[in-house]
Amino acid sequence: QVQLVESGGGLVQAGGSLRLSCAASGRTFSNYAMGWFRQAPGKEREFVAGISRSGGSTYYGDSVKGRFTISRDNAKNTVYLQMNSLKPEDTAVYYCGAAGTGYTSSYQYSYDYWGQGTQVTVSS
Repeated sequence: QVQLVESGGGLVQAGGSLRLSCAASGRTFSNYAMGWFRQAPGKEREFVAGISRSGGSTYYGDSVKGRFTISRDNAKNTVYLQMNSLKPEDTAVYYCGAAGTGYTSSYQYSYDYWGQGTQVTVSS
């Protein structure tokens, strides 16, 4: 079992930045590939970014490439999402997920564990 807790969400103006954190506890964090997803009201959950177990490989959704950066610190059992140049369309609840297969995926059903989510609101 892996417990995930997101933090760092909030209200920011367009063009601003936020950094989300996802702290993991339970099983060995470095065994899991990690991902960030988001879900806006009335929309499906969308892949934002993923990172391999070692942190050596990262992947991004097309809508955030060049603006968001995913990273992880296995010593701190934490994955981060640095979000720059935020847009109103980035408004959503952001979730982190842990993939027990150890492989990064943009498919939400590849992830076994999820956090409770953190709200990000970008005003225009």
